[in-house]
Amino acid sequence: MIPRPVLAAALALFTLNLAPSPAMAADEPLASVTLAAGTAAKLTVSSPAFASGGDIPFENTQYRGNVFPGLAWTHGPRAVKSYAVILQDPDAHYRGAPFLHWTMFNIPPGVTRLERGMTAPPAGASAGPNFRGPGQPYMGPRTPPGPKHHYHFQVFALDAVLPPGAGADLPSLVAAMRGHVLAQGDLVGLAQADLTALKRPATP
Repeated sequence: MIPRPVLAAALALFTLNLAPSPAMAADEPLASVTLAAGTAAKLTVSSPAFASGGDIPFENTQYRGNVFPGLAWTHGPRAVKSYAVILQDPDAHYRGAPFLHWTMFNIPPGVTRLERGMTAPPAGASAGPNFRGPGQPYMGPRTPPGPKHHYHFQVFALDAVLPPGAGADLPSLVAAMRGHVLAQGDLVGLAQADLTALKRPATP
């Protein structure tokens, strides 16, 4: 059993990490819901690290390494000018807003795979915002003790290249994407607290 002080410290750290950017609106749904269009085609999204609905390996979380798991999707329609990716956790809320882990936009239309261990966007693409601000690298799960959380890796095929200002924050990104979504797909992975990591003494 994990000592109560350890659990309390872990929960306090996670609570601090939940502070969103000021632009995140209350009751904001997942981007895939906000941008849903009845005419949008479907993309099949996959990862070499985990199956749809499966557990995300700890090495792809903030508990151990925070290594990008890799992501791939089927080609969008011919009119695609760019792709965007948004990673959100709707099980972690702050004033109704799903926790924003990672985004990337203006991925070139010929790119349908982001390799495992990726540390920088492919040529032409831009790192987007997460809850810490714009231009952020991949930030994997850091699920608190308790039930598993659902992490949505959402991919959008767009008929436009987005302006640089789209990367200011999530509302700006969603606003720039609205009306340009040709196809979208969603890969859901599960993650939980790494109790082994929580038991280890904190390093100075």
